Amino acid sequence: MKRFFLSTILIVVLLTACGGGKQEIIISGKPWTEQFILPYILGLVIEEHTDYQVTYKDGLGEVAILTPAIDKGEIDVYVEYTGTGLMDVLEEETEPGESSESVYERVKAGYEEAYDVTWLEPLGFENTYTLAYAKESGIDATTYSDLAEYSKGKEMVFGAPHAFYERVGEGYDDLVKAYPFEFSDTKSLDPNIMYDAVKNGEVDVIPGFTTDSRLQLFDLVTTEDDLQFFPKYDAVPIVRQELLEEMPELADAINKLAGQISEEDMLQMNARVDIDDEKPEEVARQFLIEKGLIPNEG
Repeated sequence: MKRFFLSTILIVVLLTACGGGKQEIIISGKPWTEQFILPYILGLVIEEHTDYQVTYKDGLGEVAILTPAIDKGEIDVYVEYTGTGLMDVLEEETEPGESSESVYERVKAGYEEAYDVTWLEPLGFENTYTLAYAKESGIDATTYSDLAEYSKGKEMVFGAPHAFYERVGEGYDDLVKAYPFEFSDTKSLDPNIMYDAVKNGEVDVIPGFTTDSRLQLFDLVTTEDDLQFFPKYDAVPIVRQELLEEMPELADAINKLAGQISEEDMLQMNARVDIDDEKPEEVARQFLIEKGLIPNEG
């Protein structure tokens, strides 16, 4: 009987070591369309080019939630934006007109020192802010400065996600210092409904994302950041360094995506989810097939 139990234990140990347990990579993102698609783009490439198994934690939260999660090892990978990492997380200032390369190098060095997290190669697109308003609103502005001038003496309401009001250096308080806006009120809005809110006249101005298809869908007017208030927001996969030391081929797999996603690509993928009601995973899969990064198996 004793020999039987020992044999059983040995079999279980061997099965666990040999096979059954693929190493797990946990990928997450923020709670809006683009960040529902990007984890699947990363995950499908990882599974195609490594032996690792991917688990998704969809829409875990904004940067204030994702940063401690990756720092503690609760998640392993997600796509962050360089300006957000530099200003919101590291709390470093940027210079107006600072180059993408400079912002990237600074945020990469800062995360490696503070969080033991590294930034891999940029995906190829930037998702920055544009202050947007409804065409039928009567507002007439092509730049942020125009919009600030127009707001004087008007009862204009600004609407944005809650996180935008909390940001230091690139949030609401700093925006209205850089540009002399005179909004009569502000509203906190879920990022997935703020486009409907400005279209329906519930608010007058929102900080829209330049890769969000709803800017076009709702025929919103976008304005130019003429004082270059916002930093560069290049999309980059970030990964725990400890994981890369254990799995060096992981960086090679993810870096196959370097420079592969243009702003137009991201805009079209977002539109397929927001407008055509396709699933983020399928949109990601089709994009990767078209790019030749994963095979078409069906």
